[in-house]
Amino acid sequence: MKKRKILATIVSAAMLSTVFASCGNTDGNGGTKKAKKNADGSQEITWMFWDDLNATEDLISLGYKQTIERFNKDYEGTYHVTPITTNLEEYYNNLNAKVAAGETPDVFIVSPGPQLTDYVKPGVAAPLDDYLAKDGWKDTFTSDAVFSQQTYDGKIYAVPLNTAAACCFYNTEMFEKAGAKVPTTWEEMLDACAKLQDAGYTPITISAGTAWCLSMVAGYLCEGEGVDLAALADGSASWEDGKLENACNKLLDLSKYFQKTAAGDTNDVATANFYNGEAAILIQGSWAIGQINGENPDFESKCGVFQFPGVDRVIAKSDSLCMSSKTACPEGAAALIKYFTDDEAQKYTAEKGGKIPVTKVEYDASAAPQQLAYVMDVFSGAKGTFGFYNESMPTTETGSHFDDTMVSVFLGDLSPKDAAKDMEEFYAANCR
Repeated sequence: MKKRKILATIVSAAMLSTVFASCGNTDGNGGTKKAKKNADGSQEITWMFWDDLNATEDLISLGYKQTIERFNKDYEGTYHVTPITTNLEEYYNNLNAKVAAGETPDVFIVSPGPQLTDYVKPGVAAPLDDYLAKDGWKDTFTSDAVFSQQTYDGKIYAVPLNTAAACCFYNTEMFEKAGAKVPTTWEEMLDACAKLQDAGYTPITISAGTAWCLSMVAGYLCEGEGVDLAALADGSASWEDGKLENACNKLLDLSKYFQKTAAGDTNDVATANFYNGEAAILIQGSWAIGQINGENPDFESKCGVFQFPGVDRVIAKSDSLCMSSKTACPEGAAALIKYFTDDEAQKYTAEKGGKIPVTKVEYDASAAPQQLAYVMDVFSGAKGTFGFYNESMPTTETGSHFDDTMVSVFLGDLSPKDAAKDMEEFYAANCR
């Protein structure tokens, strides 16, 4: 059943890639669509995002809403932005449907890696170098390194908005009452979970219903086992060398401490379990700070952060904005993206949202969520960073296959040994 699902996904992706190459935002003859004018004479700009800006309590999302409102006020009569919003689980499917229909949003959010490649390769996303060169915009960023995952053949196709790290958030009160100490090794992690469970707490809340959440944990476990994705991609290493199997066995050991509903819980539900005091540990990215503090501000005082134990590096990523190559309003779209990286937006990113700014902006660390300081400590103590596994593999289909395989291991549908065999067969057939 799983094999048929994967094959269907690959075929659909291949078909969509062909559609991408021929569509974009066109007038039906392959050209750019005409600009839409509003009643006040302003040009309409569409912006697509993975959260409902009118229903969310997530502080990062609310900051994005403020940025759009500020842009619309400043450019009144010239440009006007209309958000297109959805939820995270359905975002890429909905975005791809718009691309296929020739209705690509003028500006849209993406994750770096293969997902961005899906829009760069067929020409859906536009290079942004000329805009970044104007008025010293690019010089405001901390370094050229922030564009490393957004650069293809020497051209930049997306602008990062922030930097986040995948960490372990923990309830300090629960840890204290259970007599659990903050773990630094794998053995200490299991010991802390056992103590929390013995004290009557659910040790870990996680989403297996949102597959990337579970595979993020699997990525850390693979890192601890020394898995080399580059060597696996070129065939100089094998998924069946025991490293993935060991990581999967550790995932099963850890899963004994997950909430009972982990298999079906979404990311939002799993996160809510944490800030509502229903579980002691949440393994999630620091983007969750805005959600935690937005939904339950009182929880900030008992929310600690530690690095995933047993690894030297930390998973890091940034959300980025692309511009449609067929937008009828490129200057306006570029101006909008720039607003998300100006001083006001980037200060909000740190002081309210708890994410790390990508520009040289100075912000008041004392005004920022206390979790941000903990995340900065994790970054400073790590020996380096690496990307999400599903965003570090050759294609989005490969990353999705890894996600699905880890969920299958968790559900008991695949043994760790069979999971390694499955991944090796998939790479041999699709990636080498």
